[in-house]
Amino acid sequence: GLVLGVYSSEKDGAAQFTSAGDAFDKLVAGKLRALLSLCGPPLKKGKTRIFHGLHQDFPSVVVVGLGKKNAGINEQENWNEGKENIRTAVAVGCRQIQDLEIPCVEVDPCGDAQAAAEGAVLGLHEYNELKQKKKPVVTPQLHGSAESEAWQKGVIYAEGQNLARYLMEAPANYITPIKFAEHIEQKLRSFSNVKVHIRPESWITTQEMGAFLSVAKGSAEPPIFLEIHYLGGANADDSPLVFVGKGVTFDSGGISLKPSSGMDAMRADMGGAATVCSAIVTAAALNLPLNIIGLAPLCENMPSGKANKPGDVVRAKNGKTIQVDNTDAEGRLLLADALCYAHNFNARAIVNAATLTGAMDVALGSAATGVFTNSSWLWTHLYEASILTGDRVWRMPLFEHYTKQVTDCPLADVSNIGKYSRAGGACTAAAFLKEFVTASHWAHLDIAGVMSNKDEVPYLRKGMAGRPTRTLVEFAARLSQDSHN
Repeated sequence: GLVLGVYSSEKDGAAQFTSAGDAFDKLVAGKLRALLSLCGPPLKKGKTRIFHGLHQDFPSVVVVGLGKKNAGINEQENWNEGKENIRTAVAVGCRQIQDLEIPCVEVDPCGDAQAAAEGAVLGLHEYNELKQKKKPVVTPQLHGSAESEAWQKGVIYAEGQNLARYLMEAPANYITPIKFAEHIEQKLRSFSNVKVHIRPESWITTQEMGAFLSVAKGSAEPPIFLEIHYLGGANADDSPLVFVGKGVTFDSGGISLKPSSGMDAMRADMGGAATVCSAIVTAAALNLPLNIIGLAPLCENMPSGKANKPGDVVRAKNGKTIQVDNTDAEGRLLLADALCYAHNFNARAIVNAATLTGAMDVALGSAATGVFTNSSWLWTHLYEASILTGDRVWRMPLFEHYTKQVTDCPLADVSNIGKYSRAGGACTAAAFLKEFVTASHWAHLDIAGVMSNKDEVPYLRKGMAGRPTRTLVEFAARLSQDSHN
């Protein structure tokens, strides 16, 4: 199969092909253009037409609408519209080839081979490991040879996000804390400049991570602290970028039990750990010239005779006491200890990601990841990266106003929920984390709203989204250029 792009016509209604489309039309003596004009009005963005029997090498050709030709950065939308149009169009085209059960598809680079590769590889991904009836596997490849390097980069970016999607989608009895850690270790095995430490419960205890352990003790699954060192920098001693990810492989809510409707989606409550670990796998595959450390506290949050009870007080690694007023606000307990530990590495920046609060989903829905940060430098890098990837971020407040709501606590130094309960829930959660951070460049990404996809991102199928893995990778890539210059 072949996927070709066509731009929205400006005035005369004639199809405006990409250079690959033009070349193919010449190859078939103008038949493609003629057929397109016979098919009715010009193709709208993301819409397709399929033609069969035009050329012996390509029994089926899908033509997809790319929208306006020179669409660039859209200030209103905070993304590069041209890139997003290409991702969407290519994904739609590749899925049509898959529906025709054709095993291989060549993809028009559409002027941006990286975006085209991302659209193809993200658009075809589906979790069907456990089904007997599977969709046919389609292998996308670049049509022509002009932009093979950019294409390969796009494939690596997309495969990174697909790894996060795989981990988040898999059932919680398949991806337990230890299985998660082993899966990541196996992905990193071939890189000589990566060390993976799978820390057991005894190590977590010696580190005095009392907040993390208090969540883990409710489950029969032992906790794991996953620590990854990627040494891509010129010097092993160069200050690393530290990624921290919340790794709750299943979240029942604990004693503050969640409603049963939709609880199955809580197998993806380790989305923070999935995205940051996948970003490091991708950085290693791209051979990015910087050092990255990944930290993922992994456990389940379950109700049992040993579980945290509302009103219990636990002690974090930095000595602060925490009143656990709601056992379903457990992610911040794991992160509190992991963030304390992250300060051991003289980091250039600490970035944590977590499906932390339902309130984040209420605030922004699935349009963007909420970012809370004490550093405008860090924010600018994340924001600029997200414009390129189309996987957007939006800055949220870290006001003292919210800090007061978690530090005004009857029994301990901090409470794990704000004293006004639901008001500003994503902001009070961020204020809680800030109590465990002294680094001057720290960002907390609340990814609860972008955890899954219904149909909002057209180049992702329904299911767990693996967002914002590509933004984290692009951010790391920009940071590595910074240190080079």
